[in-house]
Amino acid sequence: MRAMHDADLPYDHLPTDAPKPARYAELRSRVRALLDGEPDAIANLANATAEVYALLPDLNWAGFYLMKEGELVVGPFQGRPACVRIAVGRGVCGTAVRERATQVVADVHAFAGHIACDPRSRAEIVVPVVVDGAVVAVLDLDSERPGRFDDEDRSGLEALVAELAPLIDWGRATAT
Repeated sequence: MRAMHDADLPYDHLPTDAPKPARYAELRSRVRALLDGEPDAIANLANATAEVYALLPDLNWAGFYLMKEGELVVGPFQGRPACVRIAVGRGVCGTAVRERATQVVADVHAFAGHIACDPRSRAEIVVPVVVDGAVVAVLDLDSERPGRFDDEDRSGLEALVAELAPLIDWGRATAT
């Protein structure tokens, strides 16, 4: 497999007002192409995060938290520095792990126990990554725009995570 380069992935053909389903289909296609034949888990998560951040509008943070020794630890991300460790059940990310369900939060200030890693963030969506019945990570996206995420984002990101999960060696990604 030859390495993917920016020139292989033109960004100008997808209009900024493209419908969300089209944007998520493009995102899944790009992530599959980037991960094809690459065995390194962290490199793959980093590239997937970069594509999410590049293709989805109105984000100020996008990344993965990885389950390590019973807590979430920040993994590859795009944006300002993040909280390093999050306990299961704490904040939006920890709630996604505890409930094993995507969390869509229109206004993080109204979410009891929200962890303010970046005070600019107003909306958040967190998708758990479940492999062999266990949560191994979460995909976390933040936006400065309240109400930024909706059911189309939930569906699109859940589909991305479902395609991404079997392509990652989670044992290597979550090793301490």
